[in-house]
Amino acid sequence: MLSRRRIILGLTALTGGAMAYAIGSAHQSKSRYNDAVRDTWRHTPDNLRSDLLTVSRELVRYATLAASSHNTQCWKFAISDQSISILPDWKRRCPAVDHDDHHLFVSLGCAAENLIQAAHAFGKHGVAQFDAVDDRVKIILEPSKVISSDLFNAIPQRQCSRVEYDGRTLSNADLASLEAAGQGNEVRILLITEKERIENILEYVVQGNTAQMNDRAFVEELKSWIRFSYDEVLSKRDGLFAGSSGNPIVPRWLGMRLLNLFFTAKSENDKYAKHIRSSAGIAVFVSEHNDKEHWVETGRCYERFALQATALGIKNAFLNQPVEVLSLRPQFATYLGIGDLRPDLVVRFGYGPETRRSLRRPVESVLI
Repeated sequence: MLSRRRIILGLTALTGGAMAYAIGSAHQSKSRYNDAVRDTWRHTPDNLRSDLLTVSRELVRYATLAASSHNTQCWKFAISDQSISILPDWKRRCPAVDHDDHHLFVSLGCAAENLIQAAHAFGKHGVAQFDAVDDRVKIILEPSKVISSDLFNAIPQRQCSRVEYDGRTLSNADLASLEAAGQGNEVRILLITEKERIENILEYVVQGNTAQMNDRAFVEELKSWIRFSYDEVLSKRDGLFAGSSGNPIVPRWLGMRLLNLFFTAKSENDKYAKHIRSSAGIAVFVSEHNDKEHWVETGRCYERFALQATALGIKNAFLNQPVEVLSLRPQFATYLGIGDLRPDLVVRFGYGPETRRSLRRPVESVLI
């Protein structure tokens, strides 16, 4: 029987050789990935902003640049003469982490906000209506003057930055701008910048992360949405790109081996501690009603917050473990002092570096 030392040495040699191969292969794919990033995260040229059909498709494209849980892009779009509807794509739901589809409807709200912000730049005024019969977010579009806002201009720059920040604090003016952007119809935002309270929230994140890491269904679902290589990102155009979090860019088979070796509750908790302690603050979004319509509204509020942050050069990333673990959520609500209301989203923010970007599926694949 092989000794533990020989097993480790053998695995190290295998991993080293595979890494050398993977690096060579990655160089061949990196150029195509960079081209795809430029094509995905861009503004529409001015000469394409007049044709009605082109405008509708471009508004859908801007909507798909919104945040979504695990970057599942869990939406479908229906275009009509004077409206665009956003519907859930139930095939892309994540039942292990998102038991009641809360994050799915938040994602629809994020897409709706991007679409409304983009509509202004195309001479359209968008009004969102939620239809509970078929879970549809309908954006009514009416002619309006062209407005190119800071939030619209930020859409191609926005990203969730899941890395360490630099620890700098925000000015009161910037905090006020973020707070104003994150408020909505019966949705409010709590901005927390005191170090002691941030440490307390870290404890809830650690508890939630530990529970999720011990949940096999959660871990397997998460693994299914991780994209390890440039080729996998280019093929799937969805999911969580390992390179965006500073992890090695390797073939899936090797990425899974590395993940199984190093992806532990302790390593993840240590990572979250560094991430949170390097942040300027934490935002918690709370809605007055726990229903789909207000989940959508929460998504709209978060997306405005994220776009405003981007316009100010501020990064953000989700820390949703305290609201995703059912047994922990009421305790977290009590700590926040919001009574029996449901805390919807937890987000850290601060100054940090640009990271590698995820991609989006083509417009054709999300239209119905």
